[in-house]
Amino acid sequence: MNKSVQFLGLGVLILGFVNCKSESKENKFQDKVTENIEQKIQVVEHTVLSEKPEEVTTPEGMVWVPGATFKQGAVDSDNTAMNHEKPAIEVVVDGFFMDATEVTNVQFAAFVKATGYVTVAEKGIDWEELKKQVPVGTEKPHDSILQPGSLTFKKAKSSVPNLYDFSQWWNWTIGADWKHPNGPKSSIKGKGNYPVVQVSYEDALAYCQWANRRLPTEAEWELASRAGSFGTIYNWGDDASVLKQKANTWEGEFPVENTMADGFELRAPVKSYPPNAYGLYDMAGNVWEWTSDWYNTNYYKETKAKNMVLVNPKGAESPFTPNNPLAKERVIKGGSFLCSQSYCASYRVSARMGSSMDSSLEHTGFRTVATVKMLKEE
Repeated sequence: MNKSVQFLGLGVLILGFVNCKSESKENKFQDKVTENIEQKIQVVEHTVLSEKPEEVTTPEGMVWVPGATFKQGAVDSDNTAMNHEKPAIEVVVDGFFMDATEVTNVQFAAFVKATGYVTVAEKGIDWEELKKQVPVGTEKPHDSILQPGSLTFKKAKSSVPNLYDFSQWWNWTIGADWKHPNGPKSSIKGKGNYPVVQVSYEDALAYCQWANRRLPTEAEWELASRAGSFGTIYNWGDDASVLKQKANTWEGEFPVENTMADGFELRAPVKSYPPNAYGLYDMAGNVWEWTSDWYNTNYYKETKAKNMVLVNPKGAESPFTPNNPLAKERVIKGGSFLCSQSYCASYRVSARMGSSMDSSLEHTGFRTVATVKMLKEE
């Protein structure tokens, strides 16, 4: 994959942001999906892998997420949920292992050292290739735009009346990459335990291949975030007043002033806030996290119409964003340090957004998962 969408940077990315607002001998929980909470649906027979098999050792730095049947998507009590989060759908997800934290700078550096990998943000943009993926007649951008770089955040100087004008706080920055997340003069020195950012979807996939891991599906990510707290808006319950103790988000007038009531203005080191009930850190706020699902604004509505329970769903079959039909976007989850109560509140469990596969940003990272099958095949 090339860096085509990175040229569009603000254009393609910004349009994407509009959508932001009982145990057996095998230790398998017998969970037969035979009823529907709201309406009659197709019956699905599936034995959910809930308990971790005794013969499988939990990989270092990961935790076990028990499988379950649950409702994925916005809960009825969430009056801030957006249309692309609802209606909630019934899903069955088998247990798996997940990184306790987002992949850190130290971990990503080890991958780069071992493989020599060069991230998308560190590569130049091939205009001849880019022309194949943008509207006919698009003029060649200035040569500076074709140089290696990425998107960085900048505060607005005054109140922003239109919070859909994302160019007021996003800036295309030459020289921004995972080693220089805020621009060429920035550094990750002394920040090994911070989440790696400025990594595109393909960068995350490359890391996963090296580590024998994969990215979580949206259903897996939501199951892990909820940590047994089904039916609540946040992974800790419904109390928004404790947000600053639970997650790294934006307090104050966005995007002008961050009061740092939670202790941080931008990214925070991993494990700066309490983990959820499964021992997973930063499943709300800090940085957005890539999932493997295509971002399709109609996914929940179309799935609900099929009237069936989905077993280990992998999301939409193809991407679709009405405001950005050319982009191939993947779902990102969890929100970031830029999420505020007045703007998107994407630290909610069901919150989701689409991000172009070859775009990287200073508030987007990832964590990996591993299944029992993957570990047995190592």
